[in-house]
Amino acid sequence: MKFLKSFFHTDDSTTHLILRVMLGLVFFFHGGQKLLGWFGGHGFDATMGFFTDKMGIPALIAFLVIIGESFGALGLITGFLTRLSAAGVACIMLGAIALVHGNNGIFMNWAGHQAGEGFEFHLLALAIAIPLILYGGGKFSVDQIVDKKFLNTA
Repeated sequence: MKFLKSFFHTDDSTTHLILRVMLGLVFFFHGGQKLLGWFGGHGFDATMGFFTDKMGIPALIAFLVIIGESFGALGLITGFLTRLSAAGVACIMLGAIALVHGNNGIFMNWAGHQAGEGFEFHLLALAIAIPLILYGGGKFSVDQIVDKKFLNTA
């Protein structure tokens, strides 16, 4: 029970509300591309194929990336399982830096002069995810409701 209390506990922070909703919205678009083919994406089968065949990522990891971006985004937007959702995003961003973007330097490839995109976006996503992991989703989160109504904490 103590673990559940610490897992769901969050304060009434508007800052954490803004951080989780914005991070969630950004990853909603990325997850929608990978899972459903929305927003110009290729959908689940093509994304799985790209991750496993072209990039050599194990199928389980590829699946977790797609699900983490898709359902993690919904978790962040609603503030349900905020710490888990933010931790998933953080792991995905660390993996993206280590496996794909780290060798391209920090900067995005705005001018098309690099071999690929840098990792500045990933660092920003990490910087947003970390406070959510540490402190929870804040105001208007489902976690806050669970904490106050079902786990009886203030």
